Amino acid sequence: MSINLQELVDRFGGQLIGDGSIEVTGFAPLDNADSEHITFLTNPRLRHEVGRCKAAALIISPRDNQLVGDLFKGSRIVTKNPYAYFAHAAQLFESFKTVPPIAGIHSSAVVDPSAKVARSATIGPFVTIEAGAEIGENCLIEAGCFIGKNARIGAGCHFFPRVVFLQGCEIGERGVLRPGAVIGCEGFGFANEDGVWVKIPQTGRVIIGSDVQIGANTTVDRGALSDTVIENGVKLDNQIQIGHNCHIGENSAMAGCVGVAGSAIFGKRCTVGGAAMIGGHLTIADGVHITAASVVQSSVTEPGVYSGFYPLAKHAEWEKTAVLTRKLGSMRDRIRELEKTIQSITKTKK
Repeated sequence: MSINLQELVDRFGGQLIGDGSIEVTGFAPLDNADSEHITFLTNPRLRHEVGRCKAAALIISPRDNQLVGDLFKGSRIVTKNPYAYFAHAAQLFESFKTVPPIAGIHSSAVVDPSAKVARSATIGPFVTIEAGAEIGENCLIEAGCFIGKNARIGAGCHFFPRVVFLQGCEIGERGVLRPGAVIGCEGFGFANEDGVWVKIPQTGRVIIGSDVQIGANTTVDRGALSDTVIENGVKLDNQIQIGHNCHIGENSAMAGCVGVAGSAIFGKRCTVGGAAMIGGHLTIADGVHITAASVVQSSVTEPGVYSGFYPLAKHAEWEKTAVLTRKLGSMRDRIRELEKTIQSITKTKK
């Protein structure tokens, strides 16, 4: 299917420059688009490609439109956030290709008689739904998923194949769990008694808000006593570990392979780059952005961008290095003052 540019602007806003009747069938990159496509510019380093682009339309920011917009031969949609505009429009194009699921329970699914499954929900092959679980309206639970006892799944959720959603866990509306995600596994809790590890029962739950997406093979552990909480709008990439009793604030996002140790608390609108490690029992303020592969070992109390790690060393040596590193700024200033003093003395002697 196709859609004309005026319809896009009517749906998503923006300033249309050019012919609104032009039909587009989908997106393509700047360097590969043709007359059926719409594309977008967000990276300043790609401005040089605008003049060569053959797309029917270009989504562009006001600043880039002033700088290079006139080089583009097609129509333009000017908007303050081209990347977000692309995301909304791409969802629309994707919906054209989506075949609506057929409501009902597959004959191979195993559903406990006490479970409540909405009539509009779709339950795929070999799904298991245990006693007391509730599946909301228009949910899609794909092949091989496991829904534990007394679990609650809100309306419009989509569980991809082989999702495990264990007992007592809850998720709000429009959640998306990618293949292999495990929600509500026991947290890693042990007490050491004379060198022997004694298991601590994990009796909490995982409570997930609405509009949350969790990537493939990501694990969110249940709480030990209280619950692990994932607030509304959180986005977790693939292969992330969220430890027990963590609390991830609203509209935060984490890239692949992040590890968050137990009882860490994140504020709202935080981001964490790939493979970053977050220590346990820390508090991260609202609006904190942690770059990829960073290691966070103490609480962050102010918003901003944070980076850093140290090579592995004996702990006492590592602590000394950390102290010295923090003093480098003042040491530099003292060295400069010493250099000025030496230069002054040298001139005086001459």
